[in-house]
Amino acid sequence: MSENVALNFVDRLVYEDKENRNIDKVVTRFPPEPNGYLHIGSAYAINISYGIAKKYGGQFNLRFDDTNPMKEDMEYVHAIIEDMAWLGCDYGKEPFFGSDYSKQIFDYATFLIRQGKAYVCDLTMEEMRTYRGTLTESGKNSPYRDRSPEENLKLFEDMRLGLVDEGVRVLRAKIDMESPNLILRDPVIYRVLKEKHYRTGSEWCIYPMYDFAHPIQDYIEGVTHSLCSNEFINHRPLYDWVLDALDLKGVLPRQIEFGRLNLTGVVTSKRYLKQLVDSGILDGWDDPRLPTIKGLRRRGVTKEAIFDFVNEIGVPKTSTTVDYKMLEHFVRQDLKEKVMCLMMVQSPLKVVITNLEETEYVDVDNHFSNPEFGSRKLPFTKELYIEREDFCEQPSKKFKRLSPGEEVRLRSAYFIKCNEVIKDDQGEVVELRCTYDPATKSGSGFNERKPKGTIHWLSASDVTKCTVRLYEDLFLEEPSDDQLVESINMNSKKVYEDALVERSILKFIDQGEKRFQFIRNGYYVVDKELTTKELLVMNQIVSLKSNF
Repeated sequence: MSENVALNFVDRLVYEDKENRNIDKVVTRFPPEPNGYLHIGSAYAINISYGIAKKYGGQFNLRFDDTNPMKEDMEYVHAIIEDMAWLGCDYGKEPFFGSDYSKQIFDYATFLIRQGKAYVCDLTMEEMRTYRGTLTESGKNSPYRDRSPEENLKLFEDMRLGLVDEGVRVLRAKIDMESPNLILRDPVIYRVLKEKHYRTGSEWCIYPMYDFAHPIQDYIEGVTHSLCSNEFINHRPLYDWVLDALDLKGVLPRQIEFGRLNLTGVVTSKRYLKQLVDSGILDGWDDPRLPTIKGLRRRGVTKEAIFDFVNEIGVPKTSTTVDYKMLEHFVRQDLKEKVMCLMMVQSPLKVVITNLEETEYVDVDNHFSNPEFGSRKLPFTKELYIEREDFCEQPSKKFKRLSPGEEVRLRSAYFIKCNEVIKDDQGEVVELRCTYDPATKSGSGFNERKPKGTIHWLSASDVTKCTVRLYEDLFLEEPSDDQLVESINMNSKKVYEDALVERSILKFIDQGEKRFQFIRNGYYVVDKELTTKELLVMNQIVSLKSNF
């Protein structure tokens, strides 16, 4: 496809803008506030801005929007940088920080004051809301709106020096209290915050509002296209007003909005995610049930699947709600040709082959369809394990697995027939005694009879113990704002501590493999946080099938 073919409406607007304004280099950015962790929605936004910059041979910036010291922390900075590296998004040698521009932004604010375009206001927040008016009623001017530039400069300097308490005074842009856009009715552009900043310490006690700082930061960095979700569409006139009022030279950034991505069954709001993490019910920001990049990585989701997912969504103009199961679909599509196929039983049930005298060996393919993965030999021994749910003492007609007096095929091995059921004192089935038919070895061409079904198995002499963790939806229904923690599905994580898996997995892990398909169970990944030399822990990435 030609470079000039627009892939979406954002691409088309950037292309036309580049030609009309003679822009030499397209520069985009991703500006997260370091007050939380990146999530799947972040990846969606990153993909749009990063993709545009790369298509036009431009520059992509990572900028931390850290001009609000209330909840920002270096922990989040490090986490975001790590996630960006994992996603493979190159943003140059170093990220940018909005807090590095504090003096420049302050100077721009004093420029507006001198030009009579900003004033210090003493109204309380409640009074400002009253003065602002409504969608159907115009606002009215603040009684402090006509202060002289000299008085405003003095009052603003008092704010900077810490002589004013929080909430007593703010700096407002002087725009239009009758504007139909409420955001343009003299918005606050600076406020007093006597909080220690995680990078600048106590150097500043006044901080710019996002709507004022953001266009200035974009301009300082040479950003040509500020791409953001459409929740900021009503803020664009203020973005443009700031750039125009400051009488800036050169190429000015242009804000373009795209549709916000919403996902069913999960929450991506940082506030909600933090609430879930703080509840103590989850295992932290990297809990595999969360849609954070950290959680998805620990779950075993690949970056390729994430980008396939967000690219499939495209760049709509309006907000889009997507079934989270769609992401799982792309995970399966990505993994099915990449990972080895092994056998694992979650709840082992012992099987004794009473007529087997010596160990037999069977050949098992390492992948269902790709011969390049090779094969391995598995011992077929007197003691085996099958999945407990693959046996039923009193089966229904639809049951297609092992039951008393019936025959079943063991995958890649032989037919076995259950002859005796051993129970403990509580009546629990603890052992099955079976016979095998040596003429039915897989690949032998035997076709005289056909068993009800095929099940997987393990040799008791060739297993390693494994803890497996299965995950279901964190919420069974859409959670409400006031019942977020109460809405958590308490069965969203199931742990099987006595699972068994082929011993060969240890060799493959040593060779660098970390994701596997466990036959009939799903795709799994080694949990690097919990796995030790003594214990292997595997997280289910996705099941083998879905309704998507």
